[in-house]
Amino acid sequence: MRVTAAVARDEGQPFILEELELDQPRPDEVLVEVHAVGLCRTDIALRDQWLPVQLPAVLGHEGAGVVVRTGSDVTKVRPGDKVVMTFASCGQCRYCAGGHPAYCVELLDRNISGGRLDGSNALHGDGDGEMHGFFMSQSSFATHAIASERNVVKVDDGTDLDIAGPLGCGIQAGAGAVINRLRPEAGSTIAVFGVGSVGMAAVMAAQLVGCSKIIAVDTQPDRLALASELGATHLIDASRVNPVSAIQTLTDGGVGYTVETTAEPDVLRQAVYSLAALGTCAILGLGPAGAELSVDMTNLLLPGRTVTGVTWGDSRPDEFLPQLLELHGQGRFPIDRLIDTYSMMDINKAVEDMEVGKCLKAVLKPCSLPVRGDGAGLGMR
Repeated sequence: MRVTAAVARDEGQPFILEELELDQPRPDEVLVEVHAVGLCRTDIALRDQWLPVQLPAVLGHEGAGVVVRTGSDVTKVRPGDKVVMTFASCGQCRYCAGGHPAYCVELLDRNISGGRLDGSNALHGDGDGEMHGFFMSQSSFATHAIASERNVVKVDDGTDLDIAGPLGCGIQAGAGAVINRLRPEAGSTIAVFGVGSVGMAAVMAAQLVGCSKIIAVDTQPDRLALASELGATHLIDASRVNPVSAIQTLTDGGVGYTVETTAEPDVLRQAVYSLAALGTCAILGLGPAGAELSVDMTNLLLPGRTVTGVTWGDSRPDEFLPQLLELHGQGRFPIDRLIDTYSMMDINKAVEDMEVGKCLKAVLKPCSLPVRGDGAGLGMR
């Protein structure tokens, strides 16, 4: 079938709206009409080749929509169901079987390669070279997407899909790092370094679990102000003060937990050095390949501090995403405060707004190409 998609053709260049051909679902796949898709900084980083995803590609991995058709072996969903698309996993390895699908042994092959495990792609161009169209097992920067049964999560019929889309990656990552991995005790202390959408989700999760001091660290006053409204008890503008000294003063020696979302090595060191003895730092940010962290082993680690990476919030999406949506419905996890919506035609404007900090979380609304006109100024092909 013919679909409209935003294509990343060249490193660092704007996305281009194109008409492509989309496969019908295989026996274990699902065809989804995409109603909303979050724009994640990972999409921008991969377009810019921080990690070597093959181009041209249709990115997008926070899609939400309605099931149109299912493959013959699919039993999890049926046509008409609302779904969120998230990361893919095999369901059979020791990590999947142990309840940690975000660490699946096939995670990179199923999500970052840009194609299916057999090397094929679900999207195809018009004879001008290979198109990588199964990114994160969805490629949801499009009017329709093919996903696997494993990476669709059924949600209630009344779900607002504009809210649900970003749960597939960023919001899940921030909230899950706190709730699923760090598991801070009620009354404990936590600092979140970088309160973009991922960090803001961590702040909201910290309030949910009862942290007594929730310290938001950023350099943008408007983000710090929003973090205060969403649960942060203390704010630190890292452009004005040394956050390590400020946190140690606020907490009499350091926090029990830190969440680092920026992928900046200097900021990561600050997050680690802000820990009290026996504290844990969770690293969420995606940095350039080969980025390293250097810390003082004797003075920093021997007092029992832990540094851990957390992927996709160490989540079991079929359980965790509906829980977050239920909390949102109760007014306890206000995801809507983070979101600005854009037409897919304005994807490059959304990228620009996110990069300059004008938008915290962009949600794109897929659309078809105009029937008439040459699309001048819209980045169309």
